[in-house]
Amino acid sequence: MPEFAIGENDFLLDGRPFRILSGALHYFRVHPDLWADRIDKARRMGLNTIETYVAWNAHAPEPGTFDLTGGLDLDRFLRMIADAGMYAIVRPGPYICAEWDNGGLPAWLFRDPSVGVRRYEPKYLAAVREYLTKVYEIVVPHQIDRGGPVLLVQVENEYGAFGDDKRYLKALADHTRDSGITVPLTTVDQPTPEMLEAGSLEGLHRTASFGSAAEARLATLRAHQPTGPLMCSEFWNGWFDHWGAHHHTTSAAESAAELDKLLAAGASVNLYMFHGGTNFGLTNGANDKGVYQPLITSYDYDAPLDEAGDPTPKYHAFRDVIARYHKVPDTVPPPARPAPTPSSVLRDPVRLLDAPDRWGIWEFHEELPAFDDLTPMPKLALLRTRVEGDRPGVLAFGEVRDRATVFFDGAPVGTLARDHHERALALPRATGELLVLVEDQGRVDYGPRIGEAKGIIGGATLHGEPLTGWDVLPLDLAELPSLRPAQPESVAGAVAGPVLMRTEIDVDEPADLFLDTGEWGKGMAWLNGFALGRYWRRGPQRTLYVPRPVVRAGANELVVLELGTMLDPAARFVPRPLLGHTEA
Repeated sequence: MPEFAIGENDFLLDGRPFRILSGALHYFRVHPDLWADRIDKARRMGLNTIETYVAWNAHAPEPGTFDLTGGLDLDRFLRMIADAGMYAIVRPGPYICAEWDNGGLPAWLFRDPSVGVRRYEPKYLAAVREYLTKVYEIVVPHQIDRGGPVLLVQVENEYGAFGDDKRYLKALADHTRDSGITVPLTTVDQPTPEMLEAGSLEGLHRTASFGSAAEARLATLRAHQPTGPLMCSEFWNGWFDHWGAHHHTTSAAESAAELDKLLAAGASVNLYMFHGGTNFGLTNGANDKGVYQPLITSYDYDAPLDEAGDPTPKYHAFRDVIARYHKVPDTVPPPARPAPTPSSVLRDPVRLLDAPDRWGIWEFHEELPAFDDLTPMPKLALLRTRVEGDRPGVLAFGEVRDRATVFFDGAPVGTLARDHHERALALPRATGELLVLVEDQGRVDYGPRIGEAKGIIGGATLHGEPLTGWDVLPLDLAELPSLRPAQPESVAGAVAGPVLMRTEIDVDEPADLFLDTGEWGKGMAWLNGFALGRYWRRGPQRTLYVPRPVVRAGANELVVLELGTMLDPAARFVPRPLLGHTEA
């Protein structure tokens, strides 16, 4: 069997120096029927390795479960990498960041407030070990010394930016070895002396994450990793976007020049990202460094391969750089073709407030619960109580995580947004039915707020007095596309949500599609039952990507949940993705 090891200056494959030329490709962000296409395009750019995180919360949405089907079939993904003649790097965390919901940590893990976060704490470690055991049952047979593609396994993820609990890191490394992982183990940290020191252990090979100043950052890494190969295992060749900001892009020429410096220095590299993919469903994370910033649905990342899997100028620039140092395949992928542009009018509205009993099952709670107090934890829930009083007053919540729209006797009163630090508004009357629609817009994926609860935190007050006796209706988003009105109904003019609508989209043959949401407000969409993700007029993202395997020749059912106001209730598709405010 092949042998892979860390030498005095190089990675060694069967005793000979080997440079890792890797690209990040998260299987859980790409439709599984497109994995082979994306892997092949990485090979044709000149890469020899595919790197992926493993998202714990995607595999285990509830305790006692571990889903390995469909788009979560890690075993199949690793086999496809091997079939393409490429190698693999696996980064199972347990924390991955990745701008993914809760950094990959399951929210259920923190229902017990005594459970630690990324530290040596028995309850946390017990859950982590159970998770890693399941991952390694898949990875162990795929190691290179067993005839598979896996060269490296990473322990934790940029831990030096979070903590310095060496006992915790050692517990993870020991369990990794005890589970049968024999390939070299690595860590990654931003190349500052403090982070490189805090985030690793002796016996774990240090690598760095950066996107510029390659020579200086490699020198810092070398000072903390005196022997063995230098590796930038997250070469940031693009960046992510959050709602309400601009679409981040980086110069292809400048990124290629930095890659050239890395390779000229003899370093190995993992491009973050080679192909970003999409936060399908409601899987995006969020940042919070004083202001809450949820990530958009697209994870295009301005990567060499765009969200739809088409090569960008960066793809060709990187390929040219790699060709200076290594042989690259003779052929390149074809350029993108314009996508079909069907259109159709939305119809058959189902209005949430008209008959909320159709949308789920009410639960009574004397005290207003957080989402994390509910099983399963919802992403969207309706809260209801009756207000009896002698005067209008101010409704206040302890904290809104992350968006609450308030209705009084069915009429909208206002919306409270976490990113504006809002938590109170005036009620117009003294007596009536109070309804609150609360949305979890994505759990924080980086920093000290990882693991925090969602929903309304700290209860509600009216006139400064606690407001109790709440009915709570968690919305099962997977079931929403099946809701239909009692009778067919057309829609004309602007529409106010929350409302579910649908239509049929006709195409000649399966193809990637780009759904234009520019005239819509805020909500989410499904095509043929596949959850495409969130849209929001706030931008910068204006289109939702529909992967080709989801599309059928002929009629396709589009379902839209509009939570705000939709100016034009029509579904239109455009020939290319629109990810920036200035695009048209």
